[in-house]
Amino acid sequence: AKGPSTFIPLGEILQEGGESSLHQLLEAFASAGRVDHVAMVMGLHPQYLSSFWKTQYLLLRMDGPLPYHKRHYIAIMAAARHRCSYLVGLHMGEFLQVGGNPAWLQGLHCAPQKLRNLNEINKLLAHRPWLITKEHIEALLKPGEDSWSLAELVQALVLLTHYHSLASFVFGCGIKPEEDQDVGNSCWPPSPHSDSSPASEDSMGGSGGTDAMQEVEVLMERMKLLQENQREEEGVTQEEMATRFELEKTESLLVPSSDILDPSLQSNIRCFLEDPEFGYKDFTRRGEQAPPTFRAQ
Repeated sequence: AKGPSTFIPLGEILQEGGESSLHQLLEAFASAGRVDHVAMVMGLHPQYLSSFWKTQYLLLRMDGPLPYHKRHYIAIMAAARHRCSYLVGLHMGEFLQVGGNPAWLQGLHCAPQKLRNLNEINKLLAHRPWLITKEHIEALLKPGEDSWSLAELVQALVLLTHYHSLASFVFGCGIKPEEDQDVGNSCWPPSPHSDSSPASEDSMGGSGGTDAMQEVEVLMERMKLLQENQREEEGVTQEEMATRFELEKTESLLVPSSDILDPSLQSNIRCFLEDPEFGYKDFTRRGEQAPPTFRAQ
């Protein structure tokens, strides 16, 4: 069915949003000539949508140390780390509209070195933020031809984290590409069993969605058996049952590392990735000394 979301019917979005949401969407259409699918789905929560739009406007349109085209390019870099083809395609279009150099869209290797220097901190923020140290910041601020000013770096880091988070919203709500967005129906989150698996080619019928649903069903079956066993084994304490459940959950949801980037990953994402096999690893190591985390008071 047509609509902005794989999971939420268009009629429900239009009906549940209410007058406040409809008014905001009409204002957006009047000012920009279009309403993207993220805004349509977020319209179910008008107050949140209002705050989101203000944030987007401040980050992308208001005065700041970074030129507009670089802001959109940083958004592309952030979205690419999470394989979010929807946001990559959206900001490629925005990048060109504000006068960005089309050659940069051929890949990260075609962008200025100053932007490429963000790659390391981008991948850490996206997948293992606890590994960031003051040395990463110092390296970017070090005087030189491609150095960042403190104001520029602050804005760049806010953009990176903002679009890492927004990618989760896109995946979680099953946001579909707009009709004029040539990125394919591929906004499905990476499989829980691969750091680098691409989005499925079809949001509902693809193997990514099927695998995810099967994993949930397996976990639910294990939970059901656990509850049945609890009734039968009256001698087992509540603490022991909780320990068993945590073990089952950990085994089901553990994210192993992957050393190979799937060759079917869309070229419009692959070209913005360096070190693509780098991904999330659980930093809570049970029974081992936990790695140091970055603390900021």
